[in-house]
Amino acid sequence: MKAVQMQFEFGALPQGPRDRSRDALIAARLSESPTGKDQLMERILERGNMLEALRRVESNKGAPGVDGMKTTQLRGYVRRHWDKVKVAMLEGTHKPLPVRRTEIPKDDGGMRPLGIPTVLDRLIQQAMAQVLAAVWDHTFSEHSYAYRSGRSQEMAIQQAKRHVEAGYTHVVDIDLSKFFDRVHHDRLMQRLATRVRDKRVLKLIRAFLESGVMIDGVIADTEEGTPQGGPLSPLLANIVLDELDKELERRGLRFVRYADDIAIYVRSRPAAARVLRTVSRFITSRLKLVVNEKKSEVSTPWKSKYLGFHMVRHQGQLRIAIHRKSLRRFKDRVREITAPGRGHSLTHVVGELNRFVRGWGAYFAAGLFPSPAAATDHWIRRRLRAYVWRQWKLPRTKVHNLVARGVWHHWAKAVGNTRKSAWHLSKHGTVCQALPDSYFTRTFGLVLLANFCP
Repeated sequence: MKAVQMQFEFGALPQGPRDRSRDALIAARLSESPTGKDQLMERILERGNMLEALRRVESNKGAPGVDGMKTTQLRGYVRRHWDKVKVAMLEGTHKPLPVRRTEIPKDDGGMRPLGIPTVLDRLIQQAMAQVLAAVWDHTFSEHSYAYRSGRSQEMAIQQAKRHVEAGYTHVVDIDLSKFFDRVHHDRLMQRLATRVRDKRVLKLIRAFLESGVMIDGVIADTEEGTPQGGPLSPLLANIVLDELDKELERRGLRFVRYADDIAIYVRSRPAAARVLRTVSRFITSRLKLVVNEKKSEVSTPWKSKYLGFHMVRHQGQLRIAIHRKSLRRFKDRVREITAPGRGHSLTHVVGELNRFVRGWGAYFAAGLFPSPAAATDHWIRRRLRAYVWRQWKLPRTKVHNLVARGVWHHWAKAVGNTRKSAWHLSKHGTVCQALPDSYFTRTFGLVLLANFCP
């Protein structure tokens, strides 16, 4: 990528184990050059940083923005137009295009709005996020786990477990209503200005926040919010909510935050009710955000769903388990994939199942138990047997296929001509003989949930 040439180079940074003091030193050098002249934009445009941003945008793929450009076209566009884009960023004249609004289903049945920037704007946002993370991340709370290098949702739920083990058995669940859509721009920019001295960077961030959104071909202004879908939004969300983290720490509260999912752990129900009331007041009055009072509540770790998990007592020990609502949504999705009448081959259906199970199993591995996982795997194979049985359709086809798979002709005729439902027959011995577990796991490579159990 010879056309992507950046004149500014990073100075040598100290090597050794990562710690907060070293991160602070790096942040200081990123924010300000040794001469005192602001150089953050040049840091963003440094060649290695831009190439890493390009690699990430390409690997993340994603849908095109309002200009229709795909991620596969981005590298060629950069080769041809980088000089112009770079000058616009250095001079503070780059104008981001509006984001394209789309919606995806939420876990609770609603729809989550996403704002999809153009791939060029995604590249610029990604490059900014990489440098700004180095400026801000070392200042974030140890109780913040989302969108941070080396941190994960599993670490968040393990921290929640430690709070419960310490005797904090009442949970304050605070739900922020449409958080990403209601971030207050002025407060966010004031917060950014405490560490970012380069006005070109601040101006560009403001431009991204106010770039507008295209809905059904009509562009609407965005006076608040940082739409989900852009690489910069997660970092900005953490910057906004870090103020809440610091307030909770000041009060000496035990909590876990993963993006806008906030759980505070206290010892008694009266204390939990008081915390819910006072923290909600802080969020609305200080952060200018909206607390969803219907979904915010005081509960216990045994009932409360946090990141899809809850706590259980198992053989005298506290364990992390998958919440029943998460399991119900899992089964609903499997039913959709294996629904009759889809017209897909078994290879296609198993491939779709595998992609879903791999992602779900990796996320929920901390809460999987061998016995329930094995039972769920059995249920999935029954769904697949029923799917195959329906595909065979005609009785003579069923009889022929059963015989071809080693079933005695007498039993093949009896089962193939029955009017019992496909789901009922999916546990019949004859059908299980013709379509054993190994048929799905060895022949088609079906991924099992039991493989993800810790």
